[in-house]
Amino acid sequence: MGLHNLTPADGSTKNRKRVGRGQGSGMGKTASRGANGQKSRSGYKIKRGFEGGQQPLQKRLPKVGFSSRVVKPYAISIDRVKKIAELDEITMESIKSVHKMQNSIKKVKLIGSGAKDLASKIKDENVSYTGMSNE
Repeated sequence: MGLHNLTPADGSTKNRKRVGRGQGSGMGKTASRGANGQKSRSGYKIKRGFEGGQQPLQKRLPKVGFSSRVVKPYAISIDRVKKIAELDEITMESIKSVHKMQNSIKKVKLIGSGAKDLASKIKDENVSYTGMSNE
């Protein structure tokens, strides 16, 4: 036995269907496409979601809202909440201990005239401040 005389097993391969090659082939005339109409023509393509003129499902259902993946920080005014300025270290936990806020808040931004002075006290990457002052 050699590579030159290898053949596939009996019944393991089929001949390719040759459509539109005359009546004797059994696939002549309409070339297995049925009768006339748009589906029998070349280049026929149905639009995605098309339901034969009926309003498609994606247009019948209500639109669902958009939720941004960017986490917007919760703004705290230093002028109103004086206790934050009095803290030794400013972290999320220390802010939550002096200022009532939801547990779902992940980032905090300190705003106000004295926020820039607190930059050295901030020890958490989730706490930031505005770079400008109103003086």
